[in-house]
Amino acid sequence: MLKQYLDSEIYSAIIKAFSFNDINEIRLRVNENVIVVIKNKKFYLKDENNNFVKATQQNIDNFILRASGHSIYAFNDSITQGYITLPKGIRVGLTGKVVINDNKIVTIKEYQSINIRIPHFVKNCSLLAYDFLVDSSGVKNTLIISPPGAGKTTFIRDLIYQLYQHNISKNILVADERNEIASAVNGAPQLPMGGFCDIYTNCSKEFAFKCGIRSMSPDVIVTDELDLNNDLNKIIEAINCGVNVVATIHAKDINGLKHKAGFEEVIKNKYFQRFVVLSSDEGPGTLNNIYNENLECIYCR
Repeated sequence: MLKQYLDSEIYSAIIKAFSFNDINEIRLRVNENVIVVIKNKKFYLKDENNNFVKATQQNIDNFILRASGHSIYAFNDSITQGYITLPKGIRVGLTGKVVINDNKIVTIKEYQSINIRIPHFVKNCSLLAYDFLVDSSGVKNTLIISPPGAGKTTFIRDLIYQLYQHNISKNILVADERNEIASAVNGAPQLPMGGFCDIYTNCSKEFAFKCGIRSMSPDVIVTDELDLNNDLNKIIEAINCGVNVVATIHAKDINGLKHKAGFEEVIKNKYFQRFVVLSSDEGPGTLNNIYNENLECIYCR
């Protein structure tokens, strides 16, 4: 799936040693060993002579040029946010020299590293939590919590699928800012989503919530990577309109979430009825705890 983007010596070494079905991340850093991540374990990439494969500046520049369709300018909006999204929902994080003009990031250049994150559909990974999040009235307002790379997006992707499998015929609006949830290509999701979904791809949460509620009449909005500082008002507006929300947020655990700005308001007003804590203890998506709106643990591993 990455043959058209990676230089041949790196791609060949990867397919000889690993299966893309297992890989979560591939990391290239200038003049450092290429690292392949599988189930939170890191492996150095080696060539056919058992030598470590080091990434060069040219390897990284070539990848970004190909990933942008040889038009980096066309992808600059996402590059300024530190990533490029490829077909099938592959997200490429990148670092380098940040160029600022009038206190605004205008681009990133002189790339130093890339992190290629490969999404996977993990069927039934949300089933253990399902009955805590869904009842006869529908889907509870739910916040999924974990550190980066611990399976939040994988979890909500399967939860959407499970709603369809359980014939919960609610209209689900997916606000897929980075095209990681549905991994849509030409409008068609590349990962199983079920038949009740409407999807906004590569849009802001503000647009998805405002326009989606008005025009698509969703029962549930699902979104990724919530920022309580900037997004809480959108959540409140949706809930006040009778729309339930399932979202993810970065935090190590429930105590880490408590230190985020805006959390006190969330608890005081009981905006979320369920808090699901994931980790990578037994692989990405490990269910650790589920809390109710009063932060009482109702499932504890």
